[in-house]
Amino acid sequence: MAINKNSTGYTFTFAILMVVIVGTVLAFTAMSLKDRQAANAADKKMMDILGAIGVDANRSNASELFAEYVTERIAIDLSGKEVDRRSGALDMKDKSDPFSIDVQRDYRGSVKAAAKANKDDIAGLKSALSGANLTFPLFRCNSPEGKDVYVVPVVGSGLWGPIWGYVALESDMQTVYGAKFDHKTETPGLGAEIKETMFTEKWPGKRMNASGPVLFEVVKGGAPTSDYQVDGITGGTITSKGVGEMVNRTMAIYASYFKSQTQASAQR
Repeated sequence: MAINKNSTGYTFTFAILMVVIVGTVLAFTAMSLKDRQAANAADKKMMDILGAIGVDANRSNASELFAEYVTERIAIDLSGKEVDRRSGALDMKDKSDPFSIDVQRDYRGSVKAAAKANKDDIAGLKSALSGANLTFPLFRCNSPEGKDVYVVPVVGSGLWGPIWGYVALESDMQTVYGAKFDHKTETPGLGAEIKETMFTEKWPGKRMNASGPVLFEVVKGGAPTSDYQVDGITGGTITSKGVGEMVNRTMAIYASYFKSQTQASAQR
């Protein structure tokens, strides 16, 4: 019996078959590229960490340079207690390694809402996150000049979407050694400038304000700055404030760990 290609049944059957075929092809493609995508994401992460200490890496040498300059991978809990410390070769498949902590996912899942509800209240933020069982990564590095440097990942929100980066602190765990930032959808020529050298070059030598409730602040473009303030992007006020918020909030979470480490160092 001849098939009536003009019938409604034929049209629906053909459409369903095409959806199944295309869906299967797309699913297979996504699965086959999963390892490559994970490797690319890991390379980008290593490049950004290295960028915070002034090491210019690319995808072809990121892994090699990361092994050269990053001496330890540390994880702390919300109270500042160290819960893991790794050194040596990095196994990308080891999801328990501090390197694998997805701070952007954790920010979207728990931190963002808690930070918004407890603005400038770190005690309230920690209380709100107490049941989330979060850990926070820290990377101990040997800088190109041979300095002992600690790199902290920071995540927040800009004007239009996510912003993130890495801030490197010197061995006193208060003085900024360097910084590297990026964004997803900030405005070119305005908020998007946070990823440019003209913004990040202002950070080295600045300090965390250990005596105040605000550890660090990005102020309106052109305003005078103190040792714990950085001049923001002109015309990118909201994105600049977002950078300040994420750095201040994150450093406040790490402050207890840094304090315990400096005290232990002084006692040696």
